[in-house]
Amino acid sequence: MTTTLSTLAQQQGGLLGNPMIMIILMIVMFYFVLIRPQKKQRKEQEARIAALKKGDKVVTIGGMHGMVHQVSEKTVTIKISEGVLVPFNKVAVAEVSKASKSEKHPTEKAPEEAPEEAPES
Repeated sequence: MTTTLSTLAQQQGGLLGNPMIMIILMIVMFYFVLIRPQKKQRKEQEARIAALKKGDKVVTIGGMHGMVHQVSEKTVTIKISEGVLVPFNKVAVAEVSKASKSEKHPTEKAPEEAPEEAPES
């Protein structure tokens, strides 16, 4: 009776019943779910930092928002407001958004929109 139970357990386990196969399968899943996307993100971030230029809007890892004023080999000077220039290491830049030419200068006023009329009931 015990021999039939042990042979039944071995037959039901199949290929995925082997613990070594399960460990290898989990490692492969971790690679595709966690490690690979993180490497891709890191490469994209490094490319954005390498392409920094004057006028780009950035956010630092400390949450400081500003515009790139000057870029050197290891540092970037960020203009926080008029007359406030703060140097940071390039690795402290968390997000980069390119300055577009369509954006208006902050001193220019946007045209006022006409107020919407309420629909008649």
